[in-house]
Amino acid sequence: MRTIIIAAALLALVACSQETPPAQVDQPAPDRGEEALYATAPTDAMTTGDVQVVEQAPEDAAHSEGGTLVTEEAIDEPAPATASGPGVLQLAQARSASPNGQFREGRHFQRLSPSQPTSSGPDTIEVAEVFWYGCPHCYEFEPFVRNWKDNAPDGVTVVGIPATWNPLLVLHARAYYTAEFLGVLDSVHREIFREYHERRNPLDSEGRIRDFFISQGVSAEDFDRGWNSFNVQSRVQRAEQLARRYRVTGVPMIVVNGKYTVDGRSAGGLRQMLDVAAELVEREKAAR
Repeated sequence: MRTIIIAAALLALVACSQETPPAQVDQPAPDRGEEALYATAPTDAMTTGDVQVVEQAPEDAAHSEGGTLVTEEAIDEPAPATASGPGVLQLAQARSASPNGQFREGRHFQRLSPSQPTSSGPDTIEVAEVFWYGCPHCYEFEPFVRNWKDNAPDGVTVVGIPATWNPLLVLHARAYYTAEFLGVLDSVHREIFREYHERRNPLDSEGRIRDFFISQGVSAEDFDRGWNSFNVQSRVQRAEQLARRYRVTGVPMIVVNGKYTVDGRSAGGLRQMLDVAAELVEREKAAR
């Protein structure tokens, strides 16, 4: 009965089709008692289709041909704190509960076989967050990821990899890498999330993204220079390649050093993702 009620309520709120792009759907604030943790992508990176809301991801979610799936799982998780508040895990404080760790492969995280390349150098352990600006759970997760980045210990690098599984996400990826190219990523990254989720601007065209950057103090000439640069185009292509190599089926996802993947569904929650990733970082440090 609970499943039917949840599904009916959520389906009444979400209705997307090829005529109504996902970016223009009003996303209600997540119910804390029924936290949706994982937005899954279709196998075909360019597929568009109906958004479905289900209580539990089907076994073959990674092979769905219908379109983006948004899974809903029951998690008793309070609203996340701000980046400086309680509940924020710092990589510098990563710990393991036992010599073998408390988290298990196949249950809390997956191992990539073979290991895949990273965007960082060989002398650093990379923690990569795969995200989409339109994902409400990535929006919630962002303060924690920012805190990781600000407090990462020596030898650990925290990076972002924008998802690129359809044309809208490719646009948002270009916005991310344009901001990085222009040296304004730290100031506009959070603002892009807010523009989408709070101001209801879908940022679904170059013109809208250009206007947003201008509102953030970037000149039109600088935006055009970055947006059309070979550097940005190459970075987007690289993100597409990494998503395939990392077998990204949804966001948010954490990839540790090109070897392990963690998502909210397997970890048990957004904060739990950080616990699992921190332990995997410790394993990588111990193996060196």
